Amino acid sequence: MKIGRFIYQDRIVWGILDNDGIRVLGSLPFCELKVDKEIPHLGVKLLAPVQPSKIVLVGLNYKDHAQELGMPVPLEPIIFLKPPSAVVGPEEDIVYPPVVNRLDYEAELAVVIKKKCKNVKEEEVNDFILGYTCLNDVTARDLQKKDGQWTRAKSFDTFCPIGPWIETDIDPCNLKIRSYLNGKLKQNSTTANFTFSVPFLVSFISKIMTLLPGDVISTGTPPGMGEMNPGDIVEIEIEGIGILKNKVAI
Repeated sequence: MKIGRFIYQDRIVWGILDNDGIRVLGSLPFCELKVDKEIPHLGVKLLAPVQPSKIVLVGLNYKDHAQELGMPVPLEPIIFLKPPSAVVGPEEDIVYPPVVNRLDYEAELAVVIKKKCKNVKEEEVNDFILGYTCLNDVTARDLQKKDGQWTRAKSFDTFCPIGPWIETDIDPCNLKIRSYLNGKLKQNSTTANFTFSVPFLVSFISKIMTLLPGDVISTGTPPGMGEMNPGDIVEIEIEGIGILKNKVAI
């Protein structure tokens, strides 16, 4: 099931997408799903599928990415945050800040939390997940190297494209994940290369901070991340979910 946020007739609505149209929900998707009415796809603008209170990201979570960088596989997850103000949706611009000299794309599988989550055991994690979506962990690489920590490099407005929707019915253990720059394949891996599984990550993070409905955990990027420039089109494709497409602008 694909759940998304849309602008329809000048208002924001949640809905379930299918081939025939959109079934508009009468409430937030974190509660019981109740269909209010059906509308056509025509005239609907997709928005970012969530408005998280926080985005928690994981570094070096692909074994092949650690090998690419010549770094050891972490013994524990390396986590960091992006602010909610960084979020943009599908087809929205990634803005290249004037203070940045190198801007990179990073394709990632993102987990969307369904209900309040604190100190959850690994075997209970699935009850707290609404579904999965695509995320581009846009990074000012030069500032990341300059600062020695990641907050500024990861946190500019528009540095967190998410979408195109939330897929509720997939297994995250072995999904193909790819990125394309102007149509050329750049990243090509699978979540089978995770160092830490989704249940482990959600449980681990829930023992540090309370996760709320709509919060996002992004599970790291595979090898092949690289530079993008104004005018470029970046696409993040994950098997079973779809394609998140954004343009780089100034």
